[in-house]
Amino acid sequence: MTSVTSLDELRRAIAENGERPEGPARNARAEQLLADAESLGTPLAVIEALGHQLTVYNYSSEKDKAFVPFARLLRMWDERPEDFDAYETHSLFWRFKWMSTGMLGQPHIPLDAMENWLEEMERRYRLAGHSERAVRSCEFHVASHVGDMERAERAYQAWLSADRDRMADCYACELQGQGWWQVLRGRDEEALEVWAPVLEGRFTCAHEPHNVLASSLLPLLRLGRLDEAKANHLRGFRLVRATESMRASYAEHVEFCALTGNEARALDLLAQRPAYLTDDGHPSSKKDYLAVTALLMDRLVALGMGDRRVPGPAGREWTAAELAAHAREEALALADAFDRRNGTTHVGDRLRERMAREPLVDRLPLGVRVPVATTVPRPAAPAAAASSRAGDLAALLAEARRRSEALLPSAVEAWEAVERAAGDSPEGAELSARDRAEIAEHRALGLGPDGADLFAAAAALYAEAGDLGEALASRARGVYARTLSGKLDGALEEVTEPYRQCLALFAAGDTGVRQTASVLMARARVLMRLTQGADGQEPEPAAEAEAAGRAREAAREVLAFVAGHAPDTEDPHLLSRTAEAHAMLGDLAAGPEQAVPELTLAVRQFLDAGLPWYTVEYESRLAAIAHHLDDLEAAERHLRAALEHGGEALPPLGHAHLHLQLCEVLTESGDDAVVEAAEHALEAAYWADEAGQSATLGAYARHRLGGLLHHQGRWAEAAEVMESTLPDLTPQTHGDGTVVQTLWWLGDCLASLGDHRDSAERRLQAAELAARWPEQRDHATLAHLAAESLSRAGLPSEADAAYARAGELWRGLGDLPGQVRALRARAWLAAEEEVAAARALMERALDACREVLAVAQDDGERLPAAAELAGTHHQFGGLLADHEGPSEEAHGHLVEAVSGFAALGGPARAAHADALLTLGRLEAALGRSADAAARAREVLTACDAEPDPAGPLHSRRSDAETLLREATA
Repeated sequence: MTSVTSLDELRRAIAENGERPEGPARNARAEQLLADAESLGTPLAVIEALGHQLTVYNYSSEKDKAFVPFARLLRMWDERPEDFDAYETHSLFWRFKWMSTGMLGQPHIPLDAMENWLEEMERRYRLAGHSERAVRSCEFHVASHVGDMERAERAYQAWLSADRDRMADCYACELQGQGWWQVLRGRDEEALEVWAPVLEGRFTCAHEPHNVLASSLLPLLRLGRLDEAKANHLRGFRLVRATESMRASYAEHVEFCALTGNEARALDLLAQRPAYLTDDGHPSSKKDYLAVTALLMDRLVALGMGDRRVPGPAGREWTAAELAAHAREEALALADAFDRRNGTTHVGDRLRERMAREPLVDRLPLGVRVPVATTVPRPAAPAAAASSRAGDLAALLAEARRRSEALLPSAVEAWEAVERAAGDSPEGAELSARDRAEIAEHRALGLGPDGADLFAAAAALYAEAGDLGEALASRARGVYARTLSGKLDGALEEVTEPYRQCLALFAAGDTGVRQTASVLMARARVLMRLTQGADGQEPEPAAEAEAAGRAREAAREVLAFVAGHAPDTEDPHLLSRTAEAHAMLGDLAAGPEQAVPELTLAVRQFLDAGLPWYTVEYESRLAAIAHHLDDLEAAERHLRAALEHGGEALPPLGHAHLHLQLCEVLTESGDDAVVEAAEHALEAAYWADEAGQSATLGAYARHRLGGLLHHQGRWAEAAEVMESTLPDLTPQTHGDGTVVQTLWWLGDCLASLGDHRDSAERRLQAAELAARWPEQRDHATLAHLAAESLSRAGLPSEADAAYARAGELWRGLGDLPGQVRALRARAWLAAEEEVAAARALMERALDACREVLAVAQDDGERLPAAAELAGTHHQFGGLLADHEGPSEEAHGHLVEAVSGFAALGGPARAAHADALLTLGRLEAALGRSADAAARAREVLTACDAEPDPAGPLHSRRSDAETLLREATA
């Protein structure tokens, strides 16, 4: 990097360095620039270089270095104030505030020195004629830091009462400090009211709303405003993650995650900034960061993960328990240094309180993906945890049988607890054959398709126990389990034997209704599987029809058997058989409409039996049928019922699927349901992660969530969600369309956030994928959007190439507006370098319009071409006027534009008014005031005739009035 040789070069180099990311590289360059400035022999050059060095130190992890350049600047001012120009004079006094509050973060600076500095600042501000507002603000921060609340309150009131002048902090920064004081005094509501203008974007600066978004997180959580807290985290973290000097705000985001059940994301955030644990340039923010690190590690220890490897200071590996102890010790040591300096315990007291905070929310899904390596398993549900503890075997057996009798979903877990306890207890050897049969059977139920052999073992044990009916029921269930793995050959023959034997046993009075109904249902299930064919194979139509007929008969046989032998039963086992039989008949119905009555009856019977969790599958089917029939209201109703009835019994993957289905239905229901649809997409992503499906179903759910947030204009939240899911989205798993749409939405969000370079990158990625598609309209649109982003990012040559690519695609599609707009955009880019090249591109756009008009067959072809021709004349005239000055040639193009838009009538009235205003301004510049006034009056007449006061001409009135005043002055 070359040295600078003049003041102008120095200023350009300072401006360039100011645009670089915060950090040591930028600081090192500032130091080199100071050395270069000193070699120029110009005092102002040294002053500017010192000011730049002070600024980059202040906004970095090396804040402690800022005092040296400031002291030198102050000495230079005292010796020769005439060397400072107006800007540097203002900057010197402005930076007094940085130094005053900056001393608070350095415990080695004595309190007396800070008080003396505050007095010096007050004296200098008074002599310079500045308000005391900034001084009282600094006094407030000193007093609140040491815990002198009475003095802090006096200074706070004096701060607010003093006049604002050029030395006062910007509104956004002032409001940040004022809201922080309200939080410190326990007034969360008041703090959020103070911060509202910053959170809403009315007041911003280089570091706001970054700080306020972070500071608002805990107050929002404490007030139960969870959606706002979540949104502020997603918005705010995007702002602070790449800003090195914002360690304290970064810590607040880590803390938020640790207190909302998002420990995995907190770990990921910790891993992204390892240097934050060791950077010493600002001890106060280091103390804060270590405190929330200790808080997070304590959470992991509480969750039973004290031995887990976690990201920590470089040089060694850390477990959660080790890092908890280290971070706490380091944080307390720093707090003690501050308290010794201050002569109080205020800093240490607040630090201990912070490290002892308990979670404010058990679960707050954020919608963003965290790396698999940082995931944190949740503790087992209380019921499951209780059942897993070894205890009195008899009590565990009784509990397991109670759950089995009630058909509770947790029965499998209860029998697992029995099995574990039996293995740990001498009593286990005394388990009866029936006990062991029930253990084996429930373990088989938990294995699904892999449980066939265990069902056979259970059958043998039931037979040993003398219960032949249950033995036959287990054999039949084993056959059905085998069909679930695709093994259908011989299944009907296998299930027929226990079926016949059980009916004979029942007829002889040697088994009961429940056991026989179980065998009948197992046979019906096998027949249902035969209608579906083996995995990957479609059954022959004739065989399918035959199997369907036999399955229908089997289902009806179940209904007839229960009705004939237990007509008034309240046995949940028998009621569940009849409900399932009705559901089978629904599945075997001739069409969706015919299936509804049977499935509805199945749902009602399960509910009557007190088994709501069994209705989930059938409510889902009813929802799918309603969706297929475009009855969105019914689909929504069934999905809500499924979620309600499933409750805690629903496995994570079931939750994910139902929430995602409900999201899709609500999305189709219209804009009024978009907010709730996004909530269900968020829940779907959370439950997919819990089910271990983050990269598949979870990625798709995040794609839907990102799109819905994009639809609401919540750009930062949407971008955070979509960026987190892109690594998991692949064309092979999710399809090209999903990946392209996510990149497209993300590009839109980044453009709206002003991040045009990254927006262009995402749009170009989407365009490359869309280039493979037979239909090229999306490819053309994305190429055009990427060109816009490249242009706004200040990359004209890349933008021109993208516009050229888009233009060719539009031409191939026969899309004249797209083709012409690409040419016009290229012309404006070219005009910055060479007007002749811009003229040629505008002429090509005019020719393209004229060619279409020459062969147009109807208004559908003629009107768009005429509109683009008028628009091109408008832009051509404007371009010439901007780059060559007022001219008759420019005037001629604008007259053509006015005439062209006028011929198009009402649909073009806004464009016609714009062209009239541009023409009028040009005529005023050419000295034709009367013509300019006439153009203005024509626009005002059109505005008066506009029927809608908020119509397209509404915003043109003030421009027309201004032109008229200037033309008639």
